[in-house]
Amino acid sequence: MTNNDVLRRIRYTFDFNDTKMMALFALADYKVTREQISDWLKQEDDPAYQNCSDTQLAIFLNGLINDRRGKKEGEQPKPEKRLTNNIIFRKLKIALDLKAEDILQIMSHSSAPISKHELSALFSKQTHKHYRTCSDDVFNAFIKGLLNR
Repeated sequence: MTNNDVLRRIRYTFDFNDTKMMALFALADYKVTREQISDWLKQEDDPAYQNCSDTQLAIFLNGLINDRRGKKEGEQPKPEKRLTNNIIFRKLKIALDLKAEDILQIMSHSSAPISKHELSALFSKQTHKHYRTCSDDVFNAFIKGLLNR
């Protein structure tokens, strides 16, 4: 799944308009234009399509966290230069203040239900022996579950 797909799905799931999307970037101290948002949301076969970088998506997710949880005092977190499904999933978990039980409940209605141990492995550090890479199927199931929540 591309960053643009993730951005599109989050926008659709939470029914964000362009103004809200721009405000979320601004909450992470990053200015974007309506045209940039529009170009990121276009389909890949559209000539105006622009790729949303890992850093830009990380900034958006940091802005979503600031919007939902409140902006922390002091220096803001640095956006990641390289994103994985695990990092995106973790940022959404933080933004939505979801506990493991909440995620398991969301995932129970999906085509890819997971156990508490599997969920824990998704949020482990990459160097941890039980770390597991979050597949596109699991991530898609979570996003779809949020929509049906």
